[in-house]
Amino acid sequence: MAKESFDKEIQFLRMLALTSGAYSRQQFADRLGISVHTFDKTIRKLKDIVSTVHQQLPMEQGAELADALRFSYYESADPVLLFLFRAKSVKESEGLRISLLLSAMRDEALTVSELLDACCGGTPDGAPYPDEKTVRSDLKYLEEVGVICREPGPRPYRYRIRSELVHELSEEELLDLYDFVDIMANTQVPSVPGYLLRDGLKKQLQRSEAMPFTETFLYKYHYHSRILDEAHLFTLLKAIRNRLKVRFLYFSPKTELSYASKNTNPLFERESKGRWEKVLPLKVVYDHQYGRWYLLANGREGIRKYRMEGMTQIEEDAAVDEAWFEAKMQELEERIRHSWLIDTGRPVEVRARFFHPGVSGPSFVKERVLLQGQWGEIIEEDEVSFIYEITVNGTTEIKPWLRSFGSACEILEPLTLRQEMIDEWKEIQAAYESV
Repeated sequence: MAKESFDKEIQFLRMLALTSGAYSRQQFADRLGISVHTFDKTIRKLKDIVSTVHQQLPMEQGAELADALRFSYYESADPVLLFLFRAKSVKESEGLRISLLLSAMRDEALTVSELLDACCGGTPDGAPYPDEKTVRSDLKYLEEVGVICREPGPRPYRYRIRSELVHELSEEELLDLYDFVDIMANTQVPSVPGYLLRDGLKKQLQRSEAMPFTETFLYKYHYHSRILDEAHLFTLLKAIRNRLKVRFLYFSPKTELSYASKNTNPLFERESKGRWEKVLPLKVVYDHQYGRWYLLANGREGIRKYRMEGMTQIEEDAAVDEAWFEAKMQELEERIRHSWLIDTGRPVEVRARFFHPGVSGPSFVKERVLLQGQWGEIIEEDEVSFIYEITVNGTTEIKPWLRSFGSACEILEPLTLRQEMIDEWKEIQAAYESV
């Protein structure tokens, strides 16, 4: 994961994926809450990253970033989802220093002193030389993320790259592993660690001369924000594990802005449209139907729900007592016991009739209801249809699932939900009536 925050780039890529580049420079800047100058600087940075990652991109200076991100229609990871993570969002000096450290450890294990000499020897003329404290900090970071390891033995300690995975497997085994990781990264959550592993395996296989590498699977993925929001996921999971409160600037889906620039000059400081929140994170929920991440947390107003795409500038805060954390967790579990996803409204009983697709053969409608219907039950069945019953907190979240069955589903109760569905289908019918 990145060492520094890159909220701005995440929000920029989200807007670009959702609008397909339809906004003008000024509209993008207004939506992001930044100046046009900052917008242009971000564009240049992202173009540099794209051109570095994809050498096959068009070389014209005037090429739109949206076109560059559509470089491979099926490669869900490479264009819009992963190249920002691969760039690590580190400063230029940090990127150079880390590259020098990894290059030095490629063939042998080295001490901190030897690595410092390697860094100083590879630093370009005019650039500042790193000190021992900086190198030790980089080594600690690389060790934490699993890139390097410290060899056992007396001081001074020696560090080496962790490359056992690619060196101990044959090329056929590496190819099988790549195919497995490729499938899991594109179908499971969280995905970013899988995409990073997939990327490393792909580079290793491309170096092989004995076995030509080809892509076995192609994917067309629609929910780009799912991967972008994983930048926050591991920070929040760490806070939950360590019982820490978090503080963040939140932009709800109803606000016009999705980001606010960090103004360091008080003369140009502007009031942010977002609001600062300080909460105790309790649970992270993923909505697979819309590709959204949610944070359920306890704040001053009790249990609150946040869309992770609107969370920026996340910081860890004070720890809380274990007993208090468990009490709040029990309260949350009770509130969402009947939630289809995260709804905490009043429990209501939903009853629907599902129709079998035919009189012979297995019913894919019934199979889907049994697979996705959570704790609901089939209480009555005949050759034509069956009745499904479930108690949920409100009908807002279950409605899209029921609607997705089309004419194979009839809402029986409650009557308010039945009428809502009738009105929606009439509206759809009116849109398709001949003029």
